[in-house]
Amino acid sequence: MLTHFYVVLAFLLFSIGVMGVLTRRNALVLLLCIELMMSAGILLLVVFSKMHLTHANSFSGAQASQGQIFALFAIMAAAVIGITGIAVIFAFFRKTRSVDINFLNRLKN
Repeated sequence: MLTHFYVVLAFLLFSIGVMGVLTRRNALVLLLCIELMMSAGILLLVVFSKMHLTHANSFSGAQASQGQIFALFAIMAAAVIGITGIAVIFAFFRKTRSVDINFLNRLKN
């Protein structure tokens, strides 16, 4: 399959994530939208790495798959960010009994 289909898919995923961040007030939905945007970026890393691997015959295997290795580290970082975000949301919920981000000013106390 051609790479521009994957680029369009990543653009759509990123656009959905941006619209979710801009329109939603629920902290869990915001976290999911941010994860969706990160997944779109990871998809682009893998697609462009695969495209570079097929077009670069002079590179060694380790140099050609650097985008995929970086994508693996990005997936691990996204998992850590997701777990940390959920922990913060739980602490926020215990304090305010709501996950609405309009109540963030209550955490000052």
